[in-house]
Formats: sequence, structure tokens, C-alpha cells
Amino acid sequence: IASNRSHSVNFTALLENFCHAVEAGNGQELAALFTSDGIYDDMFYGRHQGRDAISDMLGLFHRDGENFLWEMIDPVTDDVTGYARWLFSYDSRRPENKGRRVIIEGVGCFKLRGSEIAVYEDLARSGECLVSLGLPQDKIGRILEKWTAAQHARPDVQRHLSC
Repeated sequence: IASNRSHSVNFTALLENFCHAVEAGNGQELAALFTSDGIYDDMFYGRHQGRDAISDMLGLFHRDGENFLWEMIDPVTDDVTGYARWLFSYDSRRPENKGRRVIIEGVGCFKLRGSEIAVYEDLARSGECLVSLGLPQDKIGRILEKWTAAQHARPDVQRHLSC
């Protein structure tokens, strides 16, 4: 569908800057892409609000991993909401799985305010990365149970549970 509306957000450039900042471990660069009250909701490290918290969260990525590669694929936006499929990989630095290459596939959901990110949330195929880390089956089960409980506690999921 063609649109005559001009786009105020260069979403592709925003995504390139986002990926570059994460790969480089530059928390200040990543945080600068967000609104001052922006939220980065990460599947592993949780929800972080505000530029300082987002910058600090990226430090956790690089504490636990190295050799990051993040690619955004097929981005779409209407200047308010944006989506991009992604591939993300890194080598684990954690003692229990040091050196393992972890590949995660997912979709990034962006809420935009002007040219900045107000909210970023990733939805990922998480089981594969847990197996890639070499986690024992019982630990994978506990993690998946925790994630399932959090999903079931969300208000938007309640209707689906009541069927």
C-alpha cells in the first residue's frame, strides 16, 4: 500500500544505530536513541527505564557475552510503531558456558516518539538460545515456567486463559 505521508523517522538508520551501539557495547550511544523516560524490555535482563538504566543494562550484555552481532531484517514502521525481525548472536562469557556461540531469532517491537524510541520490547524464540547455552533440562524448565507465569499474569492474556 502506497502512502503519500512523509516519514519523519528514518527507521532503518535508527535500527542500524541501535545494533551498532549494542555490538560496540556503547551504553551511552544506545541510551541516546531513547526518550529520557524510554523503556528497554529485555527477555533476559528485564525492564529498564530511563537512559541511565538502559546504558547500565547494556553493560550486563557485555559482562556476560562478547563478539556480538545484531541484524535487523525487514523493518516496517508507521512512525509511531515499528517492527523488525532480527538475528542476534554472541559468545558467552559466563563460566558455565564460556565460549558457546548463542544465536537468537526474534522480533523487535518499537514504540516511537518523534525520532526516538519510547519503548523497545523483544519477542524471541527463546528455547533455542537456552539449549545453545548448554543449560541442563531442569534449569531450562524452571526458566520457561518463570516466563510462562509472567506471561499468564499479564492483563492482555487473561481473556485467552479463560477460554
